[in-house]
Amino acid sequence: MITTSLSLAGCNTTTNPSTEEEKQAVQSAGIERVSSDKFEKMILRHGEAVQLLDVRTPEEYAGGCLENARNIDYYDPDFKNKVAELKKDEPVFIYCAVGGRSAAAAKVLQEQGFTWVIDLAGGITDWKRSGRSVK
Repeated sequence: MITTSLSLAGCNTTTNPSTEEEKQAVQSAGIERVSSDKFEKMILRHGEAVQLLDVRTPEEYAGGCLENARNIDYYDPDFKNKVAELKKDEPVFIYCAVGGRSAAAAKVLQEQGFTWVIDLAGGITDWKRSGRSVK
C-alpha cells in the first residue's frame, strides 16, 4: 500500500483562516471547493489538528485513502449524527471519489453549523491523477 507524502511535523497548527482568500470563503458560504494542490497546502498549513473526512463507502476507503482521514460514509443512515461529533468551529477537509458526495456532505455540514468546510474538487481521483499518493 502506498502512503501519502503529507508531513505534518513543524506545521502551523492554527485553525483560523490564514489567507485573505480563506477568510473570504469562511465569511461567505463556509464551503470552499479547492484543487488537490491547494487542498494539500491547506492541510499542511493547519497541522496535525486537521479534521480530514473521507465520505466514501468503507469498501472504497479500504482501497486507499488520504493519510489520517476518518471514514464516515455519506450513504450511512447515521451520517448526520456521526459528523456532528466533529468540531464545528474548526475546518473540516472533506473528499470522496470524484466530488459529488463530498459536495453534498459539505452542504450537510454547513446546515449543521460547521463554519468552514474545504471540499476537494475532483475527489481522490483528482488527488491521485495529480501525482499524489494514498495510503
